[in-house]
Amino acid sequence: MDWQTLKAQAREKFRGACRVCPTCNGIACAGEVPGMGGLGTGAAFRNNVEALAGFRLNLRTIHNVHSPKLSCRILGIDLAMPVIAAAIGGIGFNMNGAMTEEDYAAAIVAGCRQAGTVGMTGDGPKPEVFEAGIKAMAAGHGPAIPIIKPRDAAKIVEMANRAAAAGAPAFGIDIDAAALINMTNAGQKVGPKTQDELAYIKRHTTIPFIVKGIMTPDEAEACCAAGVDAIVVSNHGGRALDHTPGTAQVLPYIAEMVKGKITILVDGGIRSGADILKMLALGADAVLIGRPLAIGAVGGGADGVATVLNKLAGELRAAMVLTGTADVAAVKEDIIW
Repeated sequence: MDWQTLKAQAREKFRGACRVCPTCNGIACAGEVPGMGGLGTGAAFRNNVEALAGFRLNLRTIHNVHSPKLSCRILGIDLAMPVIAAAIGGIGFNMNGAMTEEDYAAAIVAGCRQAGTVGMTGDGPKPEVFEAGIKAMAAGHGPAIPIIKPRDAAKIVEMANRAAAAGAPAFGIDIDAAALINMTNAGQKVGPKTQDELAYIKRHTTIPFIVKGIMTPDEAEACCAAGVDAIVVSNHGGRALDHTPGTAQVLPYIAEMVKGKITILVDGGIRSGADILKMLALGADAVLIGRPLAIGAVGGGADGVATVLNKLAGELRAAMVLTGTADVAAVKEDIIW
């Protein structure tokens, strides 16, 4: 299985929900929410891609780095590469029924396991979205990190502890879904969380706690103060608030404030191994990847997901050799031009 075949098969199954463009930049799908596009004008999606593309890598080949180390340990989880699959839920309405919720979660979890990493699973207005991740773990496809909508704190604790009992090595909330219309329309309250509420969730759960949707240094500091284990620098793939900056723009400022105090993850416009390396140089400990792995899952199931991840690993390895980077845990800022 190869990337071009996966894209062709996914394009057919998406039936227009995702065009599988030559460059996944949010232009053709602007405003398509539900769908795979960015909210409103699509500017936040485009800003992610453009911000990351704006950083250049210094080519260096006078060194002794021949076999760089891609493996790392994130939140106590051993990973073959610093890449985690981002949570995507609502497959029926966002992907035009290209897969069932259960089949998508199983493909992500099993494909990540094949490639030596881990996948996040989602939550949504229908119970089957969250249940799909629990079922994927119960079926033995591999571990998963459920990401829960910013519901009432007590409900989050209940769902997180259920995930832990199912074998999840960590859980999170996508706090950037605080104004998600489909949740509100379904009568399921979501909203912002205070620092005290984050601390409450941390106190009443037993596995590492991730807060996804952090875009400013002060909110990163608030997560540290609340005892959160990791943050994801994210604007929800451009699907929550129009006109936000790209994640690569804000990441260095957040890293300057909290690097070493909390695990820093990032998503947004990451399409290649070189993009992964840039995000590590800008301050991330690991990255989340969403849309490329959705294409892999729809185009080829678990094998498709593993194919995409292995492709990224190969690109990352080459980029590390060509920048003189020996270890993903020690990426220097000066590889950025």
